[in-house]
Amino acid sequence: MTPGICALSAVPVRAEPSDKAEQVTQLLFGECYTVLQSQGKWHRVQVAADDYVGWVDHLQHTPVTPDYFAAWAAQDHPRVLDVVQTVSDEATRIPVLLGSRLPFFDGMTLQLGDKAFFFNGTATNPGAPAEPARQVQLLRKMGHLYLKAPYLWGGKGVFGVDCSGLVQQLYGLVGVQLRRDACQQIEHGQPVDFVTQARPGDLAFFDNAEGRIVHVGMVLDEGLVLHASGEVRLDPLDHHGIYHRGRQAYSHKLRLIKRLLGE
Repeated sequence: MTPGICALSAVPVRAEPSDKAEQVTQLLFGECYTVLQSQGKWHRVQVAADDYVGWVDHLQHTPVTPDYFAAWAAQDHPRVLDVVQTVSDEATRIPVLLGSRLPFFDGMTLQLGDKAFFFNGTATNPGAPAEPARQVQLLRKMGHLYLKAPYLWGGKGVFGVDCSGLVQQLYGLVGVQLRRDACQQIEHGQPVDFVTQARPGDLAFFDNAEGRIVHVGMVLDEGLVLHASGEVRLDPLDHHGIYHRGRQAYSHKLRLIKRLLGE
């Protein structure tokens, strides 16, 4: 298996080896993966952070050494806190999005494979104490930055994101790695018995008529949930589910609320 890293702002990961295939997730800048197999111009990859598997165009593959990959996987890297920033060297400027990783960032430079890049934007500090109150404060602040981002199936970026990608990216900013899909993310955390007991940062899960978990959002304020549905939006949440003010109807049926952050 050959390791690689995303050296572009966002790379689509597809269900099949075709440009026409469904996008199932994305790689954001600084995110590592392993190549499981190759087929024509396509690589089947496994995302290192959440084990998601899909196909990437070989032109968007940047190889790294096994030693680099092992060192990358052994630590939590700072994340970009600006909606858009750039990393650069003397010859190249690469746009990076909110939530992108900055591998081995020392406050000035990062190491992308064998190349060093400069970054002078705002980033998280993984070494800071993970106090729940600070985590919630950052979740609320960053959650508002995603408002009005368009819904995009498989998206993880501020210019296109799906419901589970949104909460995965937000929790990544506070040092919590979630799985990729809503039906997997419901396995995290502890149940909250009543919607009136929900706190900012709790995750709310919603099911369909068959009982499958098909949607997730994050409680942002009392009685409000941040979620991606058409766009990233704030809607009222009660024990029935999400109420869409514009349509004057419930859009998603509540199944369960989970708390992931400590007391």
